[in-house]
Amino acid sequence: MKKVISDEDLKLKINEAIKLICNPTKRTLGPKGCNSIVDPLDLAPFITNDGVTIASNIASDDVAVNTILEIIKEASIKTNELVGDGTTTTLVLLESIYNAITKLILQGKNPIILKEELETATKEVVNLLNNKSKKPSLKNLQSIASIAAKNKEIGKNIADAYKKVGPGIYLEESLDEKTSIVFNKGYQFETLLASPYFLKSQDEIIYSNPYILVTNEEINSANISAILKFIFDTKSSLIIIAKDYDDYFLNNILNDYLENTANIILLKSPGYGLEELNILEDIATISDSNLMSNNFCVSSLGKVPQIKINKEITTIEFNPSPKINSYLKTLSKNTSSVRKNMLTKGSVTIKIGSPTSTETKEKKMHYEDALWAINIAKDGVLPGSGITLYEISDNLPNKTNGYQILKEALKAPLNQILLNAGISPDTIISKIRTINFTKIYNVMTNTYEDIKTTEIIDPSLVIITALKNAVSIASILATTTSLIINEQAPISKEDFNL
Repeated sequence: MKKVISDEDLKLKINEAIKLICNPTKRTLGPKGCNSIVDPLDLAPFITNDGVTIASNIASDDVAVNTILEIIKEASIKTNELVGDGTTTTLVLLESIYNAITKLILQGKNPIILKEELETATKEVVNLLNNKSKKPSLKNLQSIASIAAKNKEIGKNIADAYKKVGPGIYLEESLDEKTSIVFNKGYQFETLLASPYFLKSQDEIIYSNPYILVTNEEINSANISAILKFIFDTKSSLIIIAKDYDDYFLNNILNDYLENTANIILLKSPGYGLEELNILEDIATISDSNLMSNNFCVSSLGKVPQIKINKEITTIEFNPSPKINSYLKTLSKNTSSVRKNMLTKGSVTIKIGSPTSTETKEKKMHYEDALWAINIAKDGVLPGSGITLYEISDNLPNKTNGYQILKEALKAPLNQILLNAGISPDTIISKIRTINFTKIYNVMTNTYEDIKTTEIIDPSLVIITALKNAVSIASILATTTSLIINEQAPISKEDFNL
């Protein structure tokens, strides 16, 4: 059955949805934000203050409220997908913007005109944020990572790794309680074993000086017979990375491997489409082999100093060569920096451990936040804790109602951070205004810090993206007057022929 909800009834549903998702999420904002217990359907309950995790797990048994929740989630989750952070800031801004718009609508203002004015004001604020943005130092990056993770040790670990290899950082759950940082002088990609039995009972396979065969074709016994003869005759190790394998071939190689009569590992090529081809070409280059197609010959095999294979990541160590240097020059400007770094500087794996699996998962989320933040922050940073938005709010002209809405909303993040720390915003903000926003308040140390040297900073792109997405969804909700939903019809006795 279709059901239409409109006007005041719809506004009540929207208000309920906004409170339901914003109340628990906004209380996590800032370094003294609180936690939530989340009980997902497919995992054990866990504790987190990660905004996107909390927001994505909120639902309602009211079909109308749940529909609106999904639209609100789009704003917050999209922010996280684009820039890896900013979920909570998005929701704090969204709630404030929506409440301000609805007040003006109740006073008789036209919602469509308000939306247009708000979009104009947002463009001006985004320009101001871009103008205030500055390039980060390494110290800035460590601060960014620490703030995103809400943990200084995590921030330092991520920043140290970034200093060595740039974006080439991988995160894994450790097998023990310790967290360790492993520098990999090599090329890494996802392990896709043709059969899990290749790992036997080992955690990792290490081969020294193995031959490498790379192809984007399916392999069978017939098209690879010459290479197999060479490998068996020379008693060498061989790693094959191919699109797929014939079942008969796979079973034969696996039997030989399990009986210790052959050192041949079969991997399936990772990635899809162009990404898959890029990885295979990278591996062929670093192993000084050819990307084989149909004609599988011994002369096209490559060789590397070492290869390590575990159930998650495969690492190929290689030596620098003129071939690699020439290959790097052919890569386009759009080639990911992670890929380029692996072909030059190598990569870092951070193995994250804790006493319990629940704590490890939570810790890994914070590492992911820190890593995302650093990757985004490299293009520009701003003084954090909502201070930049508040300063812009104070100086923003009151041109239209749209500007007035934004002036009020831009104050919300700083207010919420202070409230979450148990501090009255009025006293702190009054002091900051008196000194013309030249200092920022650190809620962890209860001190004021110079705005130019403070370590409390945010990636510019996170703030800008959060603002844009909050304005987009809040204005859409405010200009919506009806909701059409599918509602299940009540079951009658006749349905069961009673």
